[in-house]
Amino acid sequence: MKSFLTLECLTKTFPARKKEPEYIVFEDVSYTIDKGEFVCIIGHSGCGKSTILNVLAGLDKPSTGYISMDGKEVIGSSLDRGVVFQNYSLLPWLTALQNVVFGVKARFPNKSKIEIKEHSLKYLKMVGLAENVNKKPSELSGGMRQRVSIARAFATHPKLLLLDEPFGALDALTRGNIQDELIKIWGETKQTVFMITHDVDEAILLADKIILMSNGPKACIAEEVIVNLPRPRERGKIIDEEGYYKIRKHLIKFLVERSSDFKGDKRRKTPLIVDPTKEK
Repeated sequence: MKSFLTLECLTKTFPARKKEPEYIVFEDVSYTIDKGEFVCIIGHSGCGKSTILNVLAGLDKPSTGYISMDGKEVIGSSLDRGVVFQNYSLLPWLTALQNVVFGVKARFPNKSKIEIKEHSLKYLKMVGLAENVNKKPSELSGGMRQRVSIARAFATHPKLLLLDEPFGALDALTRGNIQDELIKIWGETKQTVFMITHDVDEAILLADKIILMSNGPKACIAEEVIVNLPRPRERGKIIDEEGYYKIRKHLIKFLVERSSDFKGDKRRKTPLIVDPTKEK
């Protein structure tokens, strides 16, 4: 069976400037994601995480390589791919409901106004904003704005949802609450999700698999870590799972001790698949 999303030998370089050589962000990145998987990618700044996400979104082009999704080559942006950025990206002159309606109308042009409104309200309620649908972004907290962005992204039913550190600017309590909402929605929709995060605990809570990037320049996908913990997951209970700290220890040791090891002959074209819960 073919994978839903395939990245083949992706390389991204930036042209030489003055006397400096060209800058290779990442090189020969190959990876596959199955339909319905929740995948997080972690790595130090400069390893190309956001660049990979932008390429998947069609907002940037790889220097070399090929991406296919659902059997078709990924070229340019598409409503089949939804993006949630860290900075909310809402239209400030529209209400929360109107922001979601704007996306839904573009995705489903044949739906009636009533159907579009009901569909949009459904997702705003799912993220806990039933009482705030008529407020504009300036009247909402940062956490509420991000909930609107998430509601809009899920409401458009993209085949692939791309999350670029969507909770990075939020306080710990708000971040945790929105993580809970995200888990609930994903549990219902089973959409394929690719998410950038710097938070190890967040990745363990949300992901089926975690991609570990080596340090840039010339970064590669060093490992694919399997998060073999039962679902549904709850923040307050996941820490009691037997394998939780094994996974956490493995991720932190990679980031602190091994992320800089993959240079030259040690660079990997295909990631090592690791299940820390089965390690002694």
